[in-house]
Amino acid sequence: MIRLVGILVGLGFTFVVLLAFVTGAYTAATEGMGEETAEKVFHLDPKHVEFAHDGLTPEWDVAQLQRGYQVYKEVCSACHGLDFVAFRNLEGLGYSEDEVKAEAASWMVPGINPDTGEASTRPGTPTDYFPAPYANSVAAAAANNNAIPPDLSLITKARHHGPAYVYSLLTGYQAPSAELAERFPDSVPGTGLHHNPYFANLNLAMAPPLTTDGQVTYADGTEATVDQMSKDVAAFLTWTAEPSLVDRVKLGWIVMGFLLFVTILAWLAKKSVWSTLKTRRD
Repeated sequence: MIRLVGILVGLGFTFVVLLAFVTGAYTAATEGMGEETAEKVFHLDPKHVEFAHDGLTPEWDVAQLQRGYQVYKEVCSACHGLDFVAFRNLEGLGYSEDEVKAEAASWMVPGINPDTGEASTRPGTPTDYFPAPYANSVAAAAANNNAIPPDLSLITKARHHGPAYVYSLLTGYQAPSAELAERFPDSVPGTGLHHNPYFANLNLAMAPPLTTDGQVTYADGTEATVDQMSKDVAAFLTWTAEPSLVDRVKLGWIVMGFLLFVTILAWLAKKSVWSTLKTRRD
C-alpha cells in the first residue's frame, strides 16, 4: 500500500512538472502574438552603450562615477531617492573620509529637535542614508501627475539591460511619430505625459530631466553634454545597485583559476595512481 501511494505521488509530481513545462513553453512560443498594440510596434530596445564596468574584466571609471553622482545630486535627487545608499558608501567613489563628511553635511536629513522632540531636519552625517525627496508616497504622487517616482538605488538591477535602459530613457524623449498618431491615436501622450519609445508604454509622467548641454557644470571640467550626463548617471546608478560588481567578477576569476588548478592536479594524481596500479597488475 505504501509503495502504491509512493508511486502515485511520484506520478502526480511528474505530471505537475510536465504541465508547468508545457505551459511555459506555450507561453514563450505565443508571447507577442495576438492583437497589435502601440507598445509592440513602437517600443524600442535600449541603445547600445559601453561602460568601463562591462565585460569580463570590468573596472570602475571613478571619474565617471563622481560625475554621475553630481548629475544625480543636482538633477535627479529632486524627484528620486537612493533609499539603500548611505553617505559613507561614497568612499567607494574615491572620496576621502573628510570629503564624505563634508558631502553628507551638504544634505539635510530628517531629524528630531532635541529641545521640543518635534520632527525637524539637520545636516547629514556619513552614517545617514540619502534622504527621500518627498515625505510620503501621497506627496510624491501629488507632485508628479499621480505617478510616484521610483527609488533609483537598484533601478539598473530592476530593469532589463539596466545601464543601457537608463541611458536610453534619458536620451530618448521625442515627439510621437505621425505613424503612431495615425495608427494608435489613443497612444499619443495627453496632458502631463511625455513620449519616450524606450519606456514600456511609450508615455511617462517624468518630464525630460536632462534637456540642455551644460545643465551641470562638472567639477573635473568634462563637457556636460546631454549624452555625457546620461552615460555618467547611468554608470553611477550601476554602482549604487551593485558596488561590489568589479570585486565580484575579479573574485570569480580567482575561483575559476583555483578550480582549474585543482582539476589539473586531480587529473595528474589520477594518472599517477593508475599508472602505478597498472604497472603492478602487469
